[in-house]
Amino acid sequence: MPYRAPHRHAVTPQGRGRFAGFDVLDSVDAWDDVTAGVVLGRLAHPSDLAFFTPDEVSVAAPLLDLILHQDEEPRVPVLALLDERLAVGETDGWHYDDLPEDGDAWRHTLAWLDDAAKERFDGTRFGELDARRQAALVQGVQTLSSAGKPWLGVSAEHVWSLWTRYACTAFYSHPWAWNEIGFPGPAYPRGYVNLGGREHWEAADTVGRRPAPFAQRVEAARQHHAAMLEGGAR
Repeated sequence: MPYRAPHRHAVTPQGRGRFAGFDVLDSVDAWDDVTAGVVLGRLAHPSDLAFFTPDEVSVAAPLLDLILHQDEEPRVPVLALLDERLAVGETDGWHYDDLPEDGDAWRHTLAWLDDAAKERFDGTRFGELDARRQAALVQGVQTLSSAGKPWLGVSAEHVWSLWTRYACTAFYSHPWAWNEIGFPGPAYPRGYVNLGGREHWEAADTVGRRPAPFAQRVEAARQHHAAMLEGGAR
């Protein structure tokens, strides 16, 4: 295992997690060399981005933080992971008819979000807004998506899918996210033998309850809030 400072053991996004002391990288020596190289490569990224322009970064960085609720360090470097993927043209292999291919779709939708900010907030760009106003604009796209309505002439659902699909793929490719959810990493070549139970290298959930009911309550509250806002606008 490559050197890690003691304070970098069992890192999770924002220090949140349900599996105290669990660090998937403790198992790196059980992986084959190629797999270990790929996973460890996600821990360090160059500071210079290859795909996004500085103007695009000023929109993409806060957008990704809002989508993933990364509001403090340590953060999974989602922007760098996404930038690296788009720079080499690694897409999902398909795109929506009303949007261009994914790289251009990211450029267009980030510009649209910036333009929406300037129109709504007297010329202020998205990256210059406080987090509350940024969230209001992003929530507007998500609300339109849930309602099956368009945003700036294209399907809001397709825009929301583009953003969240790439954001979540990048986030959950990172070992820190694996620590947060207790994912023990690649099965090959070690494999699993204790089917239906925990392997000796897996950690127990210290919370003791499923997260899904909480997520359902959050979604219900969001829908209630959106309905109140819509009613007040009439």
